[in-house]
Amino acid sequence: MEYRQLGASGLKVPALSFGAGTFGGRGPLFSAWGKIESNEARRMVDICLDAGVTLFDTADVYSDGASEEVLGKAIQGKRQQLMISTKTTLPMGDGPHDGGSSRERLIRSCEASLRRLNTDHIDLYYLHAFDARTPVEEVLSTLDMLVRQGKVRYVGVSNFSGWQVMKSLSVADRYGYPRYITNQTYYSLVGRDYEWELMPLGQDQGLGAAVWSPLAWGRLTGKVRRGQPWPANSRLHETAQFAPPVDDEHLYRVVEVMEDIAAETQKTVPQIAINWLLQRPTVATVVMGARNESQLRQNLGAVGWNLSQEQMARLDQVSSVTPPYPYYPYRTQEGFARVNPPLV
Repeated sequence: MEYRQLGASGLKVPALSFGAGTFGGRGPLFSAWGKIESNEARRMVDICLDAGVTLFDTADVYSDGASEEVLGKAIQGKRQQLMISTKTTLPMGDGPHDGGSSRERLIRSCEASLRRLNTDHIDLYYLHAFDARTPVEEVLSTLDMLVRQGKVRYVGVSNFSGWQVMKSLSVADRYGYPRYITNQTYYSLVGRDYEWELMPLGQDQGLGAAVWSPLAWGRLTGKVRRGQPWPANSRLHETAQFAPPVDDEHLYRVVEVMEDIAAETQKTVPQIAINWLLQRPTVATVVMGARNESQLRQNLGAVGWNLSQEQMARLDQVSSVTPPYPYYPYRTQEGFARVNPPLV
């Protein structure tokens, strides 16, 4: 397994990390993701560790805390061999402090995650969304306190816009609070919005990307093709309302090129999708999910080799879409937009 520096920090993470959203399976959304319980979870953790996957990602909101609980049991006796990332901010109930990033919420959420995970520290603590109602100074001072107490090692964000990240980094620099070192973001061959603003921001400010949903919510599994019905066991049937939208014709064109390259390389379509991401600027780790051991082992086969430059170029071309203003590369802007070397 290749290990990469996570943004402008000293933390090294594996190129592939494991997403434990399939652990627990509580509620309509997360039960569609997966229903993995303790014994199977321990088996998956062992497979990951054997392959060098040492970062395990979850969130308090996944299955209402059950994902953290199952992961905590699955890593018993192995805590020193691995790192844990988890997230907070999204609502966990209807109470006034059950959502958001206030000092009250962050402290309670962190302590609750530590209990569920059965650990004394979180290696990487994410804000799962931007809380516009809480002053950024309050958020960052609380994260600073959690780092100083040893409960959290590093901090990151997920689902932030560019201005929200930059405002936070400015406040961190002004007061000497810990800087966010990573952005956990959606990015895939049929969802390249990350490149318009957040990728240049990551290059400039030293945020490594941890990519979620690299297979575009199941669209890039190789089971979705032009002229064929959607697979009956696809989670899209149950969770389409939560999935990033993709035009069907665009999807089919991309998948057809992926299938050609899969045949050339003797790899699978999901492996092509993940390998392409691992060669993109700023990407530090791809968070892979798996509902069973077979899916996990297939995803692990996405590393240890590289697509050729010619294959990368074909994928870049077929998956490219015109970005909105002001990101459209007018001739007068070319040569100014990306002056920094890629951050990997």
